[in-house]
Amino acid sequence: MKSPIGRYYPHETIIHKIDPRLKLIINIIYIVLTFIVNYFVSLAVLLVPLMIAFVIGSRKIYPLFRLMIMPLIIGFFILFVNIYTMKLKPDSDYTRIIPWGGHSEYALTLEALARTGALIIRIYIMIMVTSLLLITTKPILLTKALEDLMFPFKLLFIPTHIIAMIISIALRFIPTLFEEAQRIMKAQASRGVDFKNGKIKEKVKSFTTLIIPLFVTSFAKAEDLSNAMETRGYDPYAKRTRYRKLRIGWLDILFFILIVGLILFVAFSQSAKYDFLPFWYKFTYFKY
Repeated sequence: MKSPIGRYYPHETIIHKIDPRLKLIINIIYIVLTFIVNYFVSLAVLLVPLMIAFVIGSRKIYPLFRLMIMPLIIGFFILFVNIYTMKLKPDSDYTRIIPWGGHSEYALTLEALARTGALIIRIYIMIMVTSLLLITTKPILLTKALEDLMFPFKLLFIPTHIIAMIISIALRFIPTLFEEAQRIMKAQASRGVDFKNGKIKEKVKSFTTLIIPLFVTSFAKAEDLSNAMETRGYDPYAKRTRYRKLRIGWLDILFFILIVGLILFVAFSQSAKYDFLPFWYKFTYFKY
């Protein structure tokens, strides 16, 4: 099954028509804002519109569930870390749920669950907003957007067009590596390699049969891409012209106003000075 991360979906949706520079800026702001908020309701306010936009852009629902796999795996390990780092001391105000390991200072607490849940949602939002950018933006437009946003660095004689090309190629290699890893795993499994069962040492040894061929294949694909670009006359240091320039339209302005309103609401909700929120809002607070 193909991964939705990094793969462009050629649809004619509203999300596809938005200026790629605006989408890239919003992507960065969204990720920063996600790791600043400390209310679950604020995370929900950020998550729900993003999920709607993702469904509109991809015209599919199942990728939303596939993108949950990695955050849930990370959250599973982080939960154990929180259990063993958030010790129950006489002066602590943690809410005990289940004792852990027979020790009085280790327990599954409500605060540990809240931290883990918040981290899962944050990682999920980060993956989803990045995937939304990639599935709704053509590679060439993404390169142009990166180059335009890095324009100030040209004053320092930094080759921004080369950096933009490197970043866009790296992002587009993500689905290719996913597919290659799945292909290698199936090939090794047909040869008797077991990736699921056995002890940790045996699993590590099994995964070396995946990692080494994946590295070799990655370098081979990179060399093929380099040869193809050279064959087509690509010169990274040559002066480039543009057939089509990016322009801001009314749809971009409307989308920008909506996003600014969303950001202002989340920012205001983080401050105790504003009492326009319902009384139950404060109960969704979680500590870092």
